Formats: sequence, structure tokens, C-alpha cells
Amino acid sequence: MQLEAALKGIDRAFQKWHARRRKTRLVNSLAYCAQEVLTAARESGGQAKRPQAAAVFAAGELAAYLLRNAARLREAAGPAQTRVYLESAKSLEQLAERDHADLEGLEQRLTVIEERIAAAAIESSTEEAILDHRRQMERQLAPYRRKMSADQIAMLEKQYLRRRVLETAGLPRLSLFYL
Repeated sequence: MQLEAALKGIDRAFQKWHARRRKTRLVNSLAYCAQEVLTAARESGGQAKRPQAAAVFAAGELAAYLLRNAARLREAAGPAQTRVYLESAKSLEQLAERDHADLEGLEQRLTVIEERIAAAAIESSTEEAILDHRRQMERQLAPYRRKMSADQIAMLEKQYLRRRVLETAGLPRLSLFYL
């Protein structure tokens, strides 16, 4: 039933594209068909289901990842960041004990924890270290600045600085994409 809805939605999307007068852009992704597929699924009475955590990660793999990162945080805890790092490690240990059917919710929680850790790491970094990271960033971004918008540059700068500070401090990235 779901396969039929997906095929029906893809067919509809391409029919609409072929009916357009101006075809300046080619269809190069199934994302173009997503809305039609969802509409077809609703019409056929089917509900699109999200994959369960068990299908994505092997049993215990997620818990081991969270516990490994908690241990790294405990090792990295210094006098300036002890509270934030230890609280974050405790949160990761508690998350490791739960069943994670909602991976999107888990990813959001991990992002919040990582942001707290990064803020503590940035706050405890020296001015010279931050300045050095910014100089490296400027050298690497220079060739691309003219091709990017101000918003893109600001986002990239923030992400770069955060990543470099975490790497320098030996702190883990918590996103499930690093699993």
C-alpha cells in the first residue's frame, strides 16, 4: 500500500513537471516528489511511518556511544568547566539507560547538551586561542566569502569556532551523525 502511494506520488510530481511551460530546472532529487508522495499516502489511507531506532542502530550501540562520550567529558572536566561537564556527563549516562524510539528527540537533546559544553569550553578558552582559531577560519574562508551570503558566513563562522574549540579541548561531538 505504501509502495503504491510512493509510486503514485512520484508519477504525479513528474506529470506536473512535464506540464510546466518553462523547464529551466531539471528534477535531480526525489525530494522534489515528497509533497506528492505524502498527499498520495494520505489519500490511500496510509500513514507514513518513521523508522524505529532498532532498525537504525544495533542493540547497545547507542548506549555505548553515549557512555563513551560521558566518560570523555568526565576526563576533560577541569576546574573552570567541572559543573557543566559533569552535569552533561550525567545527562548522557541517563540517556544511555533509556529506550530511544524517537531519534529526532534524542538528537535535539544531544544538541542542547553539546551547546552547553561548547559554551563552557569557549568561556574557559584564552583570548589568544580564540583569536588563533578565528585567524585560521579567516584563511580558510577567504576564497569563498564572495560566493556566500552574510547569513551563511555567520553560521559557518559559528560552527567552525565551536568545532575547533571542542577539538582543542578534546571534547566529543555528541550528534548521532558522529556515531
